[in-house]
Amino acid sequence: MENIKLLFLDIDGTIAGESNRVNPEVIEAIKKVQARGVKVGLATGRMYCSAYRFHQEIGADLPIISYNGAWIQNPFNGEMISHRPLEHTIALELVNYLRSHDVEIHIYFNDQLYVDKVTEKTDSYIERSGITVNVVDNLSNLLSQSPTKLLALSPDSGLIRSLLDDLKQRYHRHNLYLTQSNPIYLEATSANVHKGDALKYVTEKILGLSASQVMAIGDNFNDYTMIEYAQIGVAMGDAPEQLKAIATYTTDNVENNGVAKIISQLEI
Repeated sequence: MENIKLLFLDIDGTIAGESNRVNPEVIEAIKKVQARGVKVGLATGRMYCSAYRFHQEIGADLPIISYNGAWIQNPFNGEMISHRPLEHTIALELVNYLRSHDVEIHIYFNDQLYVDKVTEKTDSYIERSGITVNVVDNLSNLLSQSPTKLLALSPDSGLIRSLLDDLKQRYHRHNLYLTQSNPIYLEATSANVHKGDALKYVTEKILGLSASQVMAIGDNFNDYTMIEYAQIGVAMGDAPEQLKAIATYTTDNVENNGVAKIISQLEI
């Protein structure tokens, strides 16, 4: 595994489990990887401001890939490397569509979250993300601007899956990218904006390396494209079968320090 130069990690379900912290065993494994010359970075669906503490906690070396690839920022000097927001007219169509279903809608502008109501699920999301929320009367009024990402949330995972399938029929990938980081979330970003594309951008355009030098670890559908891109793609033990099917390896789940185990196993 001497050829691996970059290790990209998802956060939720990969390095952070129920505790919302990174276990010491995982931090220690990351430090060992870095000592061997491998640079480590985060690729997450989270907001940049929410991902930042994990960057600090693990001592990551690379720009933070947040919002599933829509926002890439250098945490060392604050430089915005890439921001590819969702086209505002499509965002407005999505909001109008989702309003007719029993879901909560989250919209993100300038690394801030906007909602039109705060429910128990929203409170849980805010607490886990470590953020504050902006409550507005009408989300549509914000959409003269282009949001970074749109998220729909419902405790009914079946409803979310049904909405995702329907929207994928309505919007082809050249219009919109739709994914899930959690069974109760539906996430929308601009066309071709996903973790795989963001890894390619950081790896090839910024660092001048190639996919053959990349390892990526994730646990859900929004990690599919980055696991597909990387030379070594690792799915966590409780990942969906579709993710495991394309992964080079499968490891244990987050609560059992799967990231530390696969790093030790592969000796990268």
